[in-house]
Amino acid sequence: MSEPNSSLLDAGTVQSQVVDGVATIRFGHPKSNSLPGALLARLAETIAWVGKDPGTRVVVLRSEGTGPFCAGASLDEFKAIKTPEEGKKFFSGFARVILALIRCPCFVVARVQGKTAGGGIGLVAASDYALATPEAAIKLSELAVGIGPFVVGPVIEKKLGLAAFSALTVDADWRSAEWARDVGLYSELLDTPPALDYRVDEFAKKLAAYNPEAVRKLKEIFWAGTEDWADLLSARAEISGTMVLGEHTKKALGGNR
Repeated sequence: MSEPNSSLLDAGTVQSQVVDGVATIRFGHPKSNSLPGALLARLAETIAWVGKDPGTRVVVLRSEGTGPFCAGASLDEFKAIKTPEEGKKFFSGFARVILALIRCPCFVVARVQGKTAGGGIGLVAASDYALATPEAAIKLSELAVGIGPFVVGPVIEKKLGLAAFSALTVDADWRSAEWARDVGLYSELLDTPPALDYRVDEFAKKLAAYNPEAVRKLKEIFWAGTEDWADLLSARAEISGTMVLGEHTKKALGGNR
């Protein structure tokens, strides 16, 4: 199988490696592992490519460094959006990553070492099992920048339920990792980064030994009801793409764009 096109590595990096059935996908960006459009496109492409690799039995999604897991959407790219069409194109990047994760025929394990905001929570929610540290606080920050979590909302609501999703959305402030575990975003909390890495490695090896057909069928059950999400998330991206041009967002991001 050929490596996906590397021309999308203009901002940030995405790397993948498959060893003994465990495919590790690692993304990074200098600004707290934020997600500009080019990185989102590369990430969605890599997840889809790895999922089709017959040697892949489980996927581990992780980010670079010891700080934040993901700061969400790139604010620099927010500021650069000039038209609703550009806005929809940008937010559709999150839709493609979410769809790639839930459509992947293998279990996806998220390794969350630090704080996660906005679209980053969508990535974790679209994974099948999330392992985190107590430093991995979460925040749905969209209301604070004049929009809402429209694109990531469906996957977060499906994973956490309406009550927890509503709480995260309305009170756009930090929630502890313990809160995230209690509402089901994180499956386990590990005390230290070394303990997290050990658990991720051992757990991924165990999952890699499972019957691939059973895993594929379970994924279909986990994500039943999402068959129309390509259309749903596209419509949500259009909402965000228009709203990001509004006065509230301009003020939140520091004036005129």
